[in-house]
Amino acid sequence: MNPVNIEISEFAQKELEEAVLYYELEQYGLGQRFKGEVRRTIDRIKKYPTSWPIERGEVRKCFVHRFPYKVLYSVQEQNIVILAIAHQHRRPGYWIDRLKDSNK
Repeated sequence: MNPVNIEISEFAQKELEEAVLYYELEQYGLGQRFKGEVRRTIDRIKKYPTSWPIERGEVRKCFVHRFPYKVLYSVQEQNIVILAIAHQHRRPGYWIDRLKDSNK
């Protein structure tokens, strides 16, 4: 049975908001397009939670179409926990400390 709940960490939510703002400042409407692509990425994760490759340990990654971002998440019993919405080319591994918090 697939997990049914999506839980977005505060860190990931903040990353999403900051990226939306950045893209919106770059070009009107681009931030909203980014947000839509992230939503579609999360929908794909929810539908096929174990289909995406492992990034580290039990954390998987799913790439956001059309933008250089990936959604890092952990599949737990009834939840999918979104740990980070990370730029693919900046500060790799910065989110690793969040694993400790997600297992509490």
